[in-house]
Amino acid sequence: MHDHDHDQITEHKSFTKPEEVRSFPNGKAEILSVGGAEIGRLVFKPGWRWSNDVKPLAKTESCEAPHFQYHVSGKLAIRMDDGTEIIAGPGDITSLPKGHDAWVVGDEEVVVVDWFGASNYAKRT
Repeated sequence: MHDHDHDQITEHKSFTKPEEVRSFPNGKAEILSVGGAEIGRLVFKPGWRWSNDVKPLAKTESCEAPHFQYHVSGKLAIRMDDGTEIIAGPGDITSLPKGHDAWVVGDEEVVVVDWFGASNYAKRT
């Protein structure tokens, strides 16, 4: 019995060869399409802040993309529209509803891998 096994294909992709790169001030989003989903590696340089660097592209008051992300390196501060603030660092996982600002803390670049919101990130409207 094979059922739907033929629907399951093995995929192996690498961010060393992203399928799409979206650049924005002080950072970039590298996108891979795997398993029917888009996964993004977001890189933010020191000094990056969503409200300064991505807001003009997004044309929304705060980031409207929800995120489900693993923090690889650096420290990222996140402030939700309700005032809740967190600082996420290496090894952390954050699940963020839409409606937030974020910025790099300190002088180390931030790298996060985002399973959820990256496909919409910094898309030119």
